[in-house]
Amino acid sequence: MRYFLSLLTGAGLLACAVTAMAQTFTPREESPEEFPAGAGRDDTFYACTACHNFKLVAQQGFSRRQWEETLVLMTEKHGMPALDAKDRETVLNYLETTYPPSARAAPGGWQNPFLNR
Repeated sequence: MRYFLSLLTGAGLLACAVTAMAQTFTPREESPEEFPAGAGRDDTFYACTACHNFKLVAQQGFSRRQWEETLVLMTEKHGMPALDAKDRETVLNYLETTYPPSARAAPGGWQNPFLNR
């Protein structure tokens, strides 16, 4: 009985801790205006932030081919709704122009950060 009460008390404390953490964690809000202006910024922001924050996108620095591969991967493996041709072109143009390949290339060539290797 004593063991049962200890176990019950521990479970209750764990539940309180989880509830407190859930109540105090607030994800940081982002808005398109925080990122470089350009044609397609808002469309790109909202296409990407349905699943993750935009800072993840902004730190990549890919070529157009790499951005295209990433869109294919997001659609095929992660359930991103496919963009129609016009929206896809808009998003790719914004990403290619605003977040081109970074100077710090990965050793051994480009590695897609979204692939589980």
